[in-house]
Amino acid sequence: MKVGIIQQNNSQDIELNKSKLEKNIRACAAAGASLVVMQELHNSLYFCQTEDTSCFDLAETIPGKSTDFFGKIAKELGVVLVLSLFEKRSTGVYHNTAVVIETDGSIAGKYRKMHIPDDPFYYEKFYFTEGDLGFNPIKTSVGTLGVMICWDQWFPESARLMAMAGADLLIYPTAIGWEKSDTAEEQARQRDAWITVQRGHAVANGLHLIACNRVGWEQAPDNRNNGIKFWGSSFVAGVQGEIIAQAATEKEENLICDIDLSRTEKVRRIWSFFRDRRIDCFDDLTKRWCL
Repeated sequence: MKVGIIQQNNSQDIELNKSKLEKNIRACAAAGASLVVMQELHNSLYFCQTEDTSCFDLAETIPGKSTDFFGKIAKELGVVLVLSLFEKRSTGVYHNTAVVIETDGSIAGKYRKMHIPDDPFYYEKFYFTEGDLGFNPIKTSVGTLGVMICWDQWFPESARLMAMAGADLLIYPTAIGWEKSDTAEEQARQRDAWITVQRGHAVANGLHLIACNRVGWEQAPDNRNNGIKFWGSSFVAGVQGEIIAQAATEKEENLICDIDLSRTEKVRRIWSFFRDRRIDCFDDLTKRWCL
């Protein structure tokens, strides 16, 4: 299967951002991609750098305007799309939601972000209610997609549950970067940790993994900080953690690569992690802490 990843730098102009996305989706499809993945909250700037109630105006229903817009593109091009939207479920209940669009333009399924961070300049708990759809992969014409979102990347339990539920590959729309006061050494450690933990998910579960990140600098709306420089570096890892393709840290890029889903069967026959799991000893994983 050929996949396309759109690593984009956004502006305040939502319609311009969507127009760029459409252009890039078309470019990926023209290059042969049957699956195209976009970054977290791809329609707008990353508004979670501050807590501002006016940002709730960005939220939309699902189905809604964006699923209609991207659904028409998916149907015309015959591709599966992975979207990342600010979902308005009801007044006062909002989610960070991934939506998978089928080749006929219909909604194949959605995933609501389960792990919600509340870190400096990533004030997502102010905006998003924790997901309630569980870790259930979405069946599509190109395979069964284990879609999660950004902060979910750091939790091995999430990837494992998606794998156990039959995911053919793991997909993470993402918005992560550096606060500009971080030293070069700290920046390198953060980015390396982000890549390493996800490569570990690929290895531990014998699955390909797609991480699609934003790129470029975005100033905080209230100028409280130095903004976030999103580090790009979108990548595809193979089932043994090998990097199959990786985008740059500094520029917009459409990453196109081939993945062989049959590798999962071949590698799992050799590395029998699922056979050897001591599920009789894992009860404590459901506790907050064991001491």
